[in-house]
Amino acid sequence: MNNAYFDFVEPKNEPVLSYAPGSAERKALKKAVADLKSQQCDIPAYIGGKEVRSGNKKEIRPPHETGHLLGYFHASDEQQVHDAINAALAARESWAATSWEHRAAIFMKAAELLATKYRFKMNAATMLGQSKNAYQAEIDSACELIDFLRFNVHFLSQVYKQQPLSPQGMDNRMEYRPLEGFVLAVTPFNFTAIGGNLPTAPAMCGNVIVWKPANTQVYSANVFMEILIEAGLPAGVINLIYPSGPVVGDICYAHPYFAGVHFTGSTGVFQSMWKSIGNNIAKYKSYPRIVGETGGKDFVFVHPSSNVDAVVAGLARGSFEYQGQKCSAASRAYLPANLAEEIKTKLVAEVKTMKMGVVDDFTNFINAVIDEKSFESISKYIDGVKNSNGAAKIICGGKCDRTKGWFVEPTIIETTDPSYVTMCEEIFGPVLTIYVYEADQWIQTLDVLDKTSPYALTGAIFSQDRHAIEYMTKALVNSAGNFYINDKPTGAVVGQQPFGGARASGTNDKAGSILNLYRWLSARTIKETYVPPTDYRYAFHQAD
Repeated sequence: MNNAYFDFVEPKNEPVLSYAPGSAERKALKKAVADLKSQQCDIPAYIGGKEVRSGNKKEIRPPHETGHLLGYFHASDEQQVHDAINAALAARESWAATSWEHRAAIFMKAAELLATKYRFKMNAATMLGQSKNAYQAEIDSACELIDFLRFNVHFLSQVYKQQPLSPQGMDNRMEYRPLEGFVLAVTPFNFTAIGGNLPTAPAMCGNVIVWKPANTQVYSANVFMEILIEAGLPAGVINLIYPSGPVVGDICYAHPYFAGVHFTGSTGVFQSMWKSIGNNIAKYKSYPRIVGETGGKDFVFVHPSSNVDAVVAGLARGSFEYQGQKCSAASRAYLPANLAEEIKTKLVAEVKTMKMGVVDDFTNFINAVIDEKSFESISKYIDGVKNSNGAAKIICGGKCDRTKGWFVEPTIIETTDPSYVTMCEEIFGPVLTIYVYEADQWIQTLDVLDKTSPYALTGAIFSQDRHAIEYMTKALVNSAGNFYINDKPTGAVVGQQPFGGARASGTNDKAGSILNLYRWLSARTIKETYVPPTDYRYAFHQAD
């Protein structure tokens, strides 16, 4: 029994290490990368607190060094999906009954372990498995994931403190229960932090989880599971399995105790999920929570008053960091004719300085795209420019090389058609398309921007004119869930810029904020009357 109210104060964002030449962290990270490369892993599923190996082993190879074998993971079959659900449901009652301060302590300890003992191993696993450079790994698999854990604990403590009014003579209180069933977490390859947040956010709220990461993120997901186990996560609370998407979906969405899905991935997959859930709606114990962050076709709109160098830096980083494989990456830019030539000249010059290669070499800014499927898809878009009948041209990059890894040069396309395919469709690679508009047509071009894409995830505007900034902010109110003024449209920080978009980009439930946690709670209102009435009669209906 608890006889105290427990509070977890607002944390500070985890400091980002620089990995500068000669620094201790640089030396430690290089060693961690070398250590992981010197051994071959054998990654199991984790079901009910036990390591489960199916024998159906799948290779893990660095996208930038496909000749090197990091090891294997054991793919999951239908039975393992059923076993994971059963293990989760078996753990549900005891986990839901665990006092909040003890649930919170597990995730706070996991954050500390990640910030200290496991920091370089987690970053190294992300670098090797997902082809991220040292800095991109640090801000993702260390800092952002640490922030998710610490801030979500703080946010949830705030939720629990929110209580209704209690007039004299009664006590009103609110209980925030976990959902009645299990939550499916389906996580993407591109952010280790998302892979960690999607299962742990609902788990903090007392829910039990079936976690299916992308196959291309299993390497770092395994390290995070190792951290959670060391932090004391009870068996069955989070069950990590590796089935195909259709297999896990067919089984989970047909289960009566399916309580919700926490998803990051493609719009098409999310819409298919939603349809399957709708088709099964009569089977469920409760209406499932459907939370998803999906695709983006993120924009940068440059006003004629903009600072050229700020635009160039924003496009260089926003489009090409992590090979453009961020849901928020700048992939279409609208340049005014009065600044376009200077911006293009400087941007092309900057891009040509970007070194591309393996993650072991810290001087490389660009690494490989995630796998062969992605490589082929991006290559088709680039090749399509050559057959565009003059509607588009490549002004920088455009080369693709699969000899030693899945390498795509940072590529800039210029088009005369604002509806050209690379202005509209999500490419998820290091490809930026530029459209030049007449400077006096900037207001009309905002309308073109808003209607070009079905997505509304992130967007950025650049301007030195305050009236124009206010006008654009209002005109593009529905165009992006994360909106940036004089900055790149990437790099949302937990607690600072809660992340998520609407339209075809998802349910906008804002990971990294208190809003997301409400989705994993089911409130119960309790009213207690101290001295109840003993007569049904009211004064108003008595005779005069």
